[in-house]
Amino acid sequence: MKIRAAVARAREPFRIEEVELDGPRADEVLVEVEACGICHTDLSAKDHDYGTPLPAVLGHEGVGRIVALGEGVTRFAVGERVVMSFGACGRCPSCAAELPAYCRHARDFNLFARRLDGSSPISQAGRSLTGHFFGQSAFASHAIAAAHNLVRLGDDLPAPLMTSLACGVQTGAGAVVNVLQAEPHDAIGVFGCGTVGLAAIMAARVAGCARIVAVDVRAGRLETARALGATEVVDSAQTDLAAALKRLGGLTLAFDNTGRPEVIEAAYNALHPRGRIVLAGLSARGASLTLDLNRLMASGRSLRGTIEGDADPRAFIPRLVDWYRRGELPLERIVTTYPFEQINEAAADMLAGRVIKPVLRMST
Repeated sequence: MKIRAAVARAREPFRIEEVELDGPRADEVLVEVEACGICHTDLSAKDHDYGTPLPAVLGHEGVGRIVALGEGVTRFAVGERVVMSFGACGRCPSCAAELPAYCRHARDFNLFARRLDGSSPISQAGRSLTGHFFGQSAFASHAIAAAHNLVRLGDDLPAPLMTSLACGVQTGAGAVVNVLQAEPHDAIGVFGCGTVGLAAIMAARVAGCARIVAVDVRAGRLETARALGATEVVDSAQTDLAAALKRLGGLTLAFDNTGRPEVIEAAYNALHPRGRIVLAGLSARGASLTLDLNRLMASGRSLRGTIEGDADPRAFIPRLVDWYRRGELPLERIVTTYPFEQINEAAADMLAGRVIKPVLRMST
């Protein structure tokens, strides 16, 4: 079938073009896309040699309605509304352990944007385009999605707000709840207050953390962080970060999504004995940390990374939806919507810090 898709070419603006989309194969569905969030990962894949073959149709935070089922799909029905999350096979040891973010095929689905046989459902003028990004490629009017990626959504839920549950909000909230396992006695620092960081702050508030310290270089982001639950804020563009954290009494937990070594080191050094820090930010190639190994050993601190907040979307996204329904996840505070045709404006606004989470509304 012919569909409209935003085609990504290296260091060029997105162009909305007509492409061909195959029907769903076994264990896949065809989704008519209502909305899709834009994530920094999409722009990294397009412009920073992330490894995704170009030209490609990107987009990995899609919400829409199923219009056709592939062979063997029994958990879903035509007409159901779904959020499409990241790709995973559902069968490897990590998937069996309910840790699909560490699927042994994750690089194929989420980075190289291909099915396991190397194929793509999208083509143009007889030539294949990369079109299985995170198992969906949802910068389009329609998408072929792996059934294992899908989570059912109620018809009453606003599509633009639900898109970020697929990745950004899931990552930040999951890092706090699943990885750091924050508790009321904790003092948590969140470094970087974009979608992921603000989701972490909302989750820390739900967890009842005694202190929630938000760190960013944009005053507007820090105002939003405070409105969403931060008890203290640090503008690291205006003050020495290490000194500010020391004045605040240090941290028991830290979550970084800046990917900046100097920020991570400051966060690590601010941890109390047996404190824990988790990293979710993409760093520059070759970036490294300088840590005092004796201090690491003697303090009992720990440092680790996370993908997608260690979440299993089928279990965690419904939990996030419950938070939203209870008013504990005010996603409207971070989402700004754009018509699909304004994808380049939306991306530019995000990079410039004018908006937090841009979401595209598809014309259907």
